[in-house]
Amino acid sequence: MSLARVTTFSFQGVEAVPVEVQVQLSAGLPAFTLVGLPNKAVGESRERVRAVLSGLGLSLPPKRVLVNLAPADLPKEGSHFDLPIALGLLAAMGVIPADELAHFAAMGELALDGTIQPVAGVLPAALACAERELGLVCPAAQGAEACWAGATEAVAAPDLRALIAHFQGRQLLSPPLPAAPLAGEARGPCLSEVRGQESAKRALEVAAAGSHHLLMIGPPGSGKSMLAARLPSLLPDLSPMEALEVSLVRSVAGGLEGGRISARPPFRDPHHSASQAALTGGGPRARPGEISLAHRGVLFLDELPEFPRPALEALRQPLETGRVMVARASAHVSYPARVQLVAAMNPCRCGYLGDASRECGQAPRCGEGYQGKLSGPLLDRIDLTIEVQPIPPRELARAPTGEASATVAARVAAAREAQRARYAGLGIATNAEAPVEAMRQDFAAEALALAESAAERLALSSRGFTRTLRVARSIADLAASAVVQRAHLAEALAFRHRRPAPG
Repeated sequence: MSLARVTTFSFQGVEAVPVEVQVQLSAGLPAFTLVGLPNKAVGESRERVRAVLSGLGLSLPPKRVLVNLAPADLPKEGSHFDLPIALGLLAAMGVIPADELAHFAAMGELALDGTIQPVAGVLPAALACAERELGLVCPAAQGAEACWAGATEAVAAPDLRALIAHFQGRQLLSPPLPAAPLAGEARGPCLSEVRGQESAKRALEVAAAGSHHLLMIGPPGSGKSMLAARLPSLLPDLSPMEALEVSLVRSVAGGLEGGRISARPPFRDPHHSASQAALTGGGPRARPGEISLAHRGVLFLDELPEFPRPALEALRQPLETGRVMVARASAHVSYPARVQLVAAMNPCRCGYLGDASRECGQAPRCGEGYQGKLSGPLLDRIDLTIEVQPIPPRELARAPTGEASATVAARVAAAREAQRARYAGLGIATNAEAPVEAMRQDFAAEALALAESAAERLALSSRGFTRTLRVARSIADLAASAVVQRAHLAEALAFRHRRPAPG
């Protein structure tokens, strides 16, 4: 009886959990048994591994082959178990030295011709290998991704034949090189292309400065989507740690192309037909949703009331906590979801509420019913609400060119830097995450008095009151003011007061 062990990983959220692939050859009737709670993709590894070994001229010994994936009570998902199972079987058969495999973890999908296909999760697996002082065997196409762990020795093999030759010492594979971080990336369309809409552009700047949630309401063609598309051009680059967080989510989702880590905040704009699982994560394999793929970036929801009501309500908890929990009977999976929500909507279903020449015959009830699709708790989590009115063509043609994105982005970057310094000891980076205790001492007495009296008149909730203070703090940061003055608070209240009533 011979036994070989190979380390690989399963994934719970963005965390790589080590799994030991134990391959045993023993006397008995020929059979190939796979145990340890494998799903269908893992179970099919038997046939892929059998076919690949046959193509290499290696037949399975006439013995009982037992593959155990330990721990046995952890569900195993994904095709990346192909490669460790094949390597464990080759070690048990004596084709490659088992002691060499003890220093490596492996993950990769096998094609029938023996090539090793890319899989999701190489980056978190490489980081887990670095913690355990293991090397990582991975597909050649993902060698650059594995190199980001630094301390991890990466063996990036194009196919199983080359990998066997490497471990036998006949032809060593060259170590892969990390891909250079993406440089000079396009920051998106320029804000100067938006003519007029000065109040909307001001709201966009304030939202960018503090990473605040923004809702734009206006008729079709007023420029809501155009404004949202220009928000990324105002945002500063991610810090190295934030870029790594974003890349971990993309790697688990299988979207880290070329192993390149981007310093630009992500921008996701799902269609309004997206389901709850598509927005928040889930499905049979509990994949990250759009809100997690937009982590540290922007989630743009156009035609907000057209999204399914359960999907919108599922956003409430992640918007508050910055994490989304996908609960399953077998496991609870958590993904990061610290996003800046930007939403756009028409004032009613026909889109022309308030325009006597174009609105439908059901006005104003159509507007009340349409806006009533958004619940009060969801609207309470939105920091700024603005009305975007269309510019007449004559005025649009004569409107002067506004500030370029680079000019506004410089003010936003200075405001963000002030916030990083202010909250350095709290582990947060923006005003949108700041507790009231960390800001209250920055408010002038007359500003606090205005906030308290306005909260009573406008019937603000505790959450609404806190978010108004955060927006005022961002407005002061844009003005390079250490103290939040009454004017800053008044502007923040104006954004809050124009929120539509929830049906």
